Amino acid sequence: MQEQKKAYLLLHLSVFLWGFTAILGKLISIREVPLVWFRMMLTCGMMLFLPILWKAFKTLNKKNIAQLLGIGFLVCFHWLCFYGSIKYANASIALCCLATTSLITSFLEPLINRSKLKKHEIFLGLLIIPAIGMVVYYTKFYFTGIILGLGAAFFASFFTILNHKMVQKTNPVGMTFIELLGGFLFLSLFLPLFFYLHPEAAFIPSQADWYYLFILSGACTILPFIISLQALKHISAFASVLTVNLEPVYGILLAIPFFHENRELNPQFYIGTAIIIAIVFIHPFLDKKREKEIVEIKN
Repeated sequence: MQEQKKAYLLLHLSVFLWGFTAILGKLISIREVPLVWFRMMLTCGMMLFLPILWKAFKTLNKKNIAQLLGIGFLVCFHWLCFYGSIKYANASIALCCLATTSLITSFLEPLINRSKLKKHEIFLGLLIIPAIGMVVYYTKFYFTGIILGLGAAFFASFFTILNHKMVQKTNPVGMTFIELLGGFLFLSLFLPLFFYLHPEAAFIPSQADWYYLFILSGACTILPFIISLQALKHISAFASVLTVNLEPVYGILLAIPFFHENRELNPQFYIGTAIIIAIVFIHPFLDKKREKEIVEIKN
């Protein structure tokens, strides 16, 4: 029981740290493309000092590495859209859009795995449309940021589904490193084109940016990943998913004291966001209820 309580505290700490990624993305002055490039480079560099990573390399084969590099492209697109959403809108809107990830997954997963759609997920998916509509309608001047935010949710859903398959046969630490390395290599090829199209964009981070980038890579990427894995040893996957859904909540609440974004956004935005988050929490409960019903019918 004591171990389980400790596991919940660790998981909440990791989710709280993930909530800071949006805050740091807003504080870092460079554009989303160099920001993601530096985040991936620094994270990969720091992970090389983890002894567990070198042991994980022994479990990887050429096919696994090729697949993980491909998933890394999706992770890269997710971060580009997420930080692009923050730059074009603000942290609150980016996190609001990110809260749709689990519901997008409920539709995307059956398409990828060729399984049946669940009726309650279709219902929740339809229910979330007017909530997103409220956010979009009352924040029209952030339209580009909202589109990028929904793109971030889509790519997060896509690579999560693929990772679910890969984690069954691959060490998660090795997975993380290869995926981030894949994203870094891809972005390195794209970087010259980005600066050709945007010659005014800065590449070299400021002194303050370097501090934020190291915090983002270490405290908000590697550390929460390690402690969340430790927590998963003592709590169920269902409890983990439910807790991770708090990331947008933490992020939006943190954005208020840091950036006073509550002055930029009207009550309708927060009503729409509250509906989206409520649906995200209802979804796993309905899933759990449905599983119990299936078990009872079989018995």
